[in-house]
Amino acid sequence: MLIIHTIKLILITLNILPYRITHRNVLFLIYLGTLVTHVFMDEPRFAQPIPNVTVAVGRDANLPCVVEHLGTYKVAWIHIDRQMILTIHRHVISRIPRYSVTYDNSNTWLLHVSQAQQDDRGYYMCQVNTNPMISQVGYLQVVVPPNILDIESTPSSVAVRENQNINMTCRADGFPTPKIIWRREDGQSITVERKKKVMVYDGEVLHLTKVSRNEMGAYLCIATNGVPPSVSKRIILDVEFSPMIWVPNQLVGAPPSTDVTIDCHTEAHPRAIIYWVYNSVMVLPSKKYIIDYNENSYRAHMKLTIKNLSTGDFGNYRCISKNSLGETEGSIRVYEIPLPSTPSKQITHVVEPKEAPPRNESIKVVQPEVLFPIKNDESYAQRSPNGIPFERKGLAIGQSYYTDMPPKDFGFPNAAASLRWNSKVYYTVLKILSISSSLTYSYCIANHLVL
Repeated sequence: MLIIHTIKLILITLNILPYRITHRNVLFLIYLGTLVTHVFMDEPRFAQPIPNVTVAVGRDANLPCVVEHLGTYKVAWIHIDRQMILTIHRHVISRIPRYSVTYDNSNTWLLHVSQAQQDDRGYYMCQVNTNPMISQVGYLQVVVPPNILDIESTPSSVAVRENQNINMTCRADGFPTPKIIWRREDGQSITVERKKKVMVYDGEVLHLTKVSRNEMGAYLCIATNGVPPSVSKRIILDVEFSPMIWVPNQLVGAPPSTDVTIDCHTEAHPRAIIYWVYNSVMVLPSKKYIIDYNENSYRAHMKLTIKNLSTGDFGNYRCISKNSLGETEGSIRVYEIPLPSTPSKQITHVVEPKEAPPRNESIKVVQPEVLFPIKNDESYAQRSPNGIPFERKGLAIGQSYYTDMPPKDFGFPNAAASLRWNSKVYYTVLKILSISSSLTYSYCIANHLVL
């Protein structure tokens, strides 16, 4: 109306329009005012593009549309992906209450999206109803942090028999699509493709072949997609196997009225029951028997201390390990060492290797000390402590021989297992350093044995 009055005054001043206004003159003035508006005033235009906005799911987002010279025209917001009109000017058209619009009384129209959801992701159009219509488009990106899908992943605890294969799966959703990596909680490497060792493995499925007990433990599945926070799942891998036992010393000697300790080691999973048996009776803790037990993961170490040895305490003690997959045992013989009535000289045999024929086996140099009995003036004993004759008796000085089990030839039948002498060796008896007919036991010191 202000424009029309202004034009009217101008026309009257110029004597173009009479003072008396008729209906026909009013229509002329409206037409003329519209024409002047379009000629002298700028059309609406966008002052800047709509920025692309990224927001985490559940957070609020704002999309600005800056329009200059809007005049009497209207601004509308449209969600293109949904083909939905959201607002027209100051009015909200959508039935979704999370959408609203504000105007800063300048030239900015803000579309508010509260608690953005994944459905809100997409292109948004700001439109002005000029003729022809003008519009511009911006993009709202709604990102979602990773989330591990337990129902599609391996349970938190899984078991497998040793030497079998297993697949552990970890699936996650989120936007962008999460990346899955695996690592061991204890920092050890992961064996993949049977021989390749890696600290980190990429992929949803971790495939382990011929699993060994060393691969037992906690594995971490970690999902990341650049949207905090990252998430992880802890999966415990149990490798099951029947018990195994090894005994460091299978033959232990001690004098009467002293204390002696015997021990055994075992590996088993599930956890094994370990106990001692003597004369077919389970040994229980008491003042006579002290039992120590240490456990670390699938390994265990058990010691038995026998106090104040008497005649009835000498014999075979069995260490037994049993779990749901099997049972095994190890045997330790505790024998009596008589105390000599008078001091006597020690008889020592020096046994050194003689050059052996060429062999393909690897060569190792060790310095074992082997206990064996000796009788009278013979180079080698007639009998072992348990009464079993030796295979070789009375070897003469300078005589050589080739043997598979040197400890047995020295009169120590159980040493082969504990010292693990499993290769042949060529020996020569060099000399007897000293001799005493009253001495019953002595040591054979074998230096630099070629195994």
